[in-house]
Amino acid sequence: MPTPVCSLILNERQRVASGSYHVVRFPFGGGESYDAEGMHQVRQPDGYEVTNWRADDRSGLIWPSVDGWGSLTALIYWEAGDYSELRDQFVRDPLRLTDDPVNTTATDHRRPSPGMQCFTKHHELFVHPGVPLALRVSHNDSRARHLVHAQFKLAIHT
Repeated sequence: MPTPVCSLILNERQRVASGSYHVVRFPFGGGESYDAEGMHQVRQPDGYEVTNWRADDRSGLIWPSVDGWGSLTALIYWEAGDYSELRDQFVRDPLRLTDDPVNTTATDHRRPSPGMQCFTKHHELFVHPGVPLALRVSHNDSRARHLVHAQFKLAIHT
């Protein structure tokens, strides 16, 4: 059986307010590189339909298609800013859509480097259909800043 894979790509600026964590939202259809298993669809497994991916945090969810060992990867590019810390994490059920508790993992707090901020991350965990996953980001600049590129990928080993 082939490994189920979902690979999401954001190639436009996404505004992120300062302070709390925010789900990174991804386009559907032509904006993503691969979703043969239907894990990132406008019509979601619980029947909800996303009408505006740019404004709806549900556009940041990957819904695993099978039970298995999930390999999560992300690529995050921030514009240059007046940060002292940038944060990112993977999270199960970030919008509290299931009975499962919200479960954050692979949380990183990073000091910025000069210029644009470019990070990659990788983490593995058990995944289950009906329990969506997301990539969340945060920063502590005094004003909103932009992600200029992001990728979020899941490969499920069964």
